Amino acid sequence: MELRKKGATRPNKRISREGKIMFLCILPFLILVFLFAYFPLHGWIYSLYDYKPALGLARSEFVGLRWFRMLVSSQTQVDQIVQVMKNTFAMSFLGIATSILPVGFAILLNEIKCKWFKNLVQTLTTLPNFISWVLVYTIAFSLFSSTGLVNTLLQEWGFITDPLKFLDSDNHTWLMMCLWNIWKGLGWGAIMYLAGISGIDPELYESARIDGANRFHLMRHITLPALLPTFLVMLMLSIANLLNNGMDQYFVFQNAFNKNHIQVLDLYVYNLGLGGNSLSLATAISMLKSVISVALLAIVNGASKKIRGTSII
Repeated sequence: MELRKKGATRPNKRISREGKIMFLCILPFLILVFLFAYFPLHGWIYSLYDYKPALGLARSEFVGLRWFRMLVSSQTQVDQIVQVMKNTFAMSFLGIATSILPVGFAILLNEIKCKWFKNLVQTLTTLPNFISWVLVYTIAFSLFSSTGLVNTLLQEWGFITDPLKFLDSDNHTWLMMCLWNIWKGLGWGAIMYLAGISGIDPELYESARIDGANRFHLMRHITLPALLPTFLVMLMLSIANLLNNGMDQYFVFQNAFNKNHIQVLDLYVYNLGLGGNSLSLATAISMLKSVISVALLAIVNGASKKIRGTSII
């Protein structure tokens, strides 16, 4: 009995030691997450003050929930927020509607049998993801401005007399932002699905070919169903991040002509806080956005547990 007890304690000690080693391995990453994701939350206290940078927080006036009441008491503020939320939801829903494109692109890319051409296409479509939005706007300005390449060629060929306003116009702003986002992220978004395709058992394809299935049958009945679980997880995460459009893309493309339809919630908070010098009001709006995002994540997580039987977090 004593030997059994001694032998039983050794695996527990080993597991405990390995657990400590693994914890030490992830500890630097936990510290980084705390510093950049949780520690900045102490800044929410600015929403309770009439913060003036010159005075500092200690000498700024404590106003309680004034900024939160202002969000619904001022009709002008309400109208602005309504328009900003329209832009935010429009951009998000367009992104969700086009999230199937990386799946289709990955499936079609996988069907390319010429290896060097496949690698070339994958490289060319992935590279835009590593280009900053500042450089993307520089490319867009060189091509589509009033004196850009596209307008110059169209005028020289006699198709138009006056330059077309691609950038300095408020027409189809949501669609244009969606197209730029697709161009930048299509190849990068397909990488995860290409990895999923590589994990499919080749015997499934061989069995289907023996039964007379062609390439389209293989894509429809084997490849696509195998990728659907991954797509559903990514879709639910996109819904949870419905209010998080990012700022850099819309910041570089905004101008006096399209500001009414390009200003999403993140950009509105930035313009209000730094451009309008209303840091406390911007903090209050950002705080509400974070709370709503957490609530959406909880709802999506519960829906995933009911629909798929597993939660996403």
